[in-house]
Amino acid sequence: MSIFYGSDWRMQKLKNSNMGYTLRALRKVNGYTQDQLVAKLNLMGIEINRNVYSRIETCELNIPVNLLVGLQEIYSCTFDDFFRAPEDILR
Repeated sequence: MSIFYGSDWRMQKLKNSNMGYTLRALRKVNGYTQDQLVAKLNLMGIEINRNVYSRIETCELNIPVNLLVGLQEIYSCTFDDFFRAPEDILR
């Protein structure tokens, strides 16, 4: 189950136990390294470093909503894609 929490939408985080693995699959399908993706996100004003992004992909950290907004723009995907199983994306 996914939940949102926090009072400021920029600080909200989305909790989903498998979404990090889906983000990894989307990154690989779109041909980005973590360093390249983090650089693009930083250029968009989304401050994140590779260490934090790596921990998101391994489901150690919750996913900030503003990160999903940036990734949706970079990948030109729907928000529904973030909830797909990683194996469905890699097919």
